[in-house]
Amino acid sequence: MADDSNLFDLEIVTPDRVFYKGKVSMVEFTDQDGDIGVYKHHIPLTTGVVPGVLTITVDGVKKEADLMAGFAEILPDQVRILAEVAEWPDEIDEERAVAAKERAEKRISSHSSEVEMIRAELALQRAIVRLSVKSHK
Repeated sequence: MADDSNLFDLEIVTPDRVFYKGKVSMVEFTDQDGDIGVYKHHIPLTTGVVPGVLTITVDGVKKEADLMAGFAEILPDQVRILAEVAEWPDEIDEERAVAAKERAEKRISSHSSEVEMIRAELALQRAIVRLSVKSHK
């Protein structure tokens, strides 16, 4: 059992559910500046979440999931993440993620409008994150 004095509350909420709620010793995710790791007593921070791998550490065990766009509020004794999507590896449809990746790559190579390119790049990033999380299962 981890030393309770090093634990903080983590809550991850998506539009359709509370994805995770509990005490953790560390959480890692990707924000607009890159990867961020949070321990208890982190300085207060509000940051944007971008698609990436979410790693939750509880009792020395790491759990991975995908985490898509949203916001994170970090306080010294709690972290709250509001995300568009969060999925555990067993919730990811690998065939669908592969198909989404292929569609996005095709849209990117077709040199669409700037808006379509941005959408395609985001779709590609999401598919890559899902496939990465699924492969680490």
